[in-house]
Amino acid sequence: MSVYLPTLKQLQYLVALLEHGHFGHAAEACFVTQSTLSAGLRELESLLGVTLVERTRRVVRFTPLGIKIAEKGRRVLREAEDLTDLARAAGKPLSGELRMGVIPTIAPFLLPKLLPRLRREWPELKLFLREEITPAACDSLHRGQLDCILLALPYNCGEVDSAELFDDRLYVAFPENQPPHPPARVPPSLIDETQLLLLEDGHCLKDHALAACNRPELRAEAAMLGTSLHTLVQMVDNGLGTTLLPEMAIDAGILDGTRIVARPLDAEHPSRRIALAWRKGSPRDKEFRLLADALRSEQPAHGEPRRQSAQGS
Repeated sequence: MSVYLPTLKQLQYLVALLEHGHFGHAAEACFVTQSTLSAGLRELESLLGVTLVERTRRVVRFTPLGIKIAEKGRRVLREAEDLTDLARAAGKPLSGELRMGVIPTIAPFLLPKLLPRLRREWPELKLFLREEITPAACDSLHRGQLDCILLALPYNCGEVDSAELFDDRLYVAFPENQPPHPPARVPPSLIDETQLLLLEDGHCLKDHALAACNRPELRAEAAMLGTSLHTLVQMVDNGLGTTLLPEMAIDAGILDGTRIVARPLDAEHPSRRIALAWRKGSPRDKEFRLLADALRSEQPAHGEPRRQSAQGS
């Protein structure tokens, strides 16, 4: 075994540079100066006797070996973090730092109810939240940048363990009086594909909505324009089309101040399933399941079909 081994700090610098592609940005992410990071990387290259990064004035280019070592370094850093997690899990649960990713179609609707309870019940928990679309959140989880993620299923997030929390029903939202006499529950056959507004690619809610409708032509015809649910609501309120919204967003008041009518989707599988996921084999498994219990208790009460608007009726 070699007496001289790379330090975790050196590996952290290398991984940060690979992720950011810029010495300044990588240094900021590591909370050090650019000269400190650069010196640490040169020491690592000298220790290993190889060139990991080709430096020019404009471009940071990793050598093929540099990429392999950085990827290996990322796994080493994750294992080192697991050592700390293992010790923490043996002590007081849900204390210390926890990095949780939340997808945008959940974060603004569930977190305002959840966070006060977490602060009250686990005051020693230091929660860092990161909002990302599902593919990016899963990637961050496996890279070790996140400890767990709050997402909607079905979605293939790779090798993870998860705890299902509750079902979140989908509603069809359309401008008032369009159609004039909407049914209490809307079957997919009544959705006009030329008027359907959905989120951009990358948001799993789009796929969940299309799967629930089970109409292949909707994928080809739907106008996928919205960057957020709030954007879609404004578009519908201005008569530009119809959309599909999750019940948690409606219960959180996303339709307040609008003249939008929302009715439950009448389909075989009209819901998405909210879940908490973490890396398989994580030493904090019991903590995440405890957190899942707290999230599960925030399950919205599913009411009867209703008109949703600021005026109400």
